[in-house]
Amino acid sequence: MTAQAPPPAAAAERPAPARDRAAPGRRRPVRRERQGPAYIFLSPWILGVVLLTLAPMAVSLYLSFTDYNLFDPPKWVGLRNYAEMFTEDPRYWRSVGTTLLYVVVAVPLKLALALGVALLLNSMRTGKGFYRSAFYAPSLLGASMSIALVWRALFNDGGTVDELLSGVGINTGGWVADPDLAVFVVVLLTVWQFGAPMVIFLAGLQQIPTDVYEAAALDGAGRWRQFVSVTLPMLSPVLFFNLVLETIQSFQVFTPAFAISAGKGGPADSTNFYTLYLYERGFSASHMGYASAMAWVLLLAIGAVTVVLFRTSRSWVFYANEEG
Repeated sequence: MTAQAPPPAAAAERPAPARDRAAPGRRRPVRRERQGPAYIFLSPWILGVVLLTLAPMAVSLYLSFTDYNLFDPPKWVGLRNYAEMFTEDPRYWRSVGTTLLYVVVAVPLKLALALGVALLLNSMRTGKGFYRSAFYAPSLLGASMSIALVWRALFNDGGTVDELLSGVGINTGGWVADPDLAVFVVVLLTVWQFGAPMVIFLAGLQQIPTDVYEAAALDGAGRWRQFVSVTLPMLSPVLFFNLVLETIQSFQVFTPAFAISAGKGGPADSTNFYTLYLYERGFSASHMGYASAMAWVLLLAIGAVTVVLFRTSRSWVFYANEEG
């Protein structure tokens, strides 16, 4: 009998070729040969950002330091537009006050209504999908000019709302023509579009574990205590997200104010929102340099408000992965 050769253990333990091992202390070179197709696919987005966002912003910043009437070449005037805005234009400050009033009133009302409806839908067993779609529909339609015109007709003198209020002895003569009530027509139109934050609230409510409510009930917590101590803290990130989005959007309100005031901000500048006044100075009065300065002040103001919201959120927004 012939003896069998032992298994080639040495061959099995043979080290890998030198080209497959990285030398100690050296990194493998990053492969860049396949980044070309990525940039090709990203090029439409990059071109869109540069041509439709960054370039117009740069031009607008330059025009804010010029006197430009859309027809003649812009003339450099330095900070004159900003000085006139802050010291010589009372209508500018009225537009700021009107916009702040709208933001302070509309945003809390819209979020409160959205959260209330989301709580009701979350407790429903049947028909949740239908009602969710029905309540979300105004968010899709409310931003259109046609809906804003219908809203104006409802609150005008002799409109449906005026007739209903007159039937119970409240004679307003139409909200649109009343300087004290006209801004609330825009507020109600905004609050009516609560569907988008409602859907986000509903998604957040469905992520709260039911055993948390069961534990709170065993401790003797009622519905209100569960809402304050369980629902709001666990929903605070969603609430913060909706608050930031709605605040930014409210500072930029334009279409409802334009439609309800017929583009004039009346009566008595009561609906002359910031963006509507910006449009008037830029396109109606052909002071595009002044309008550009207003746009940049609005951008800085929204940025400052957003920073304040993020800073203050540390004291009332709680995330699941936080300790303590």
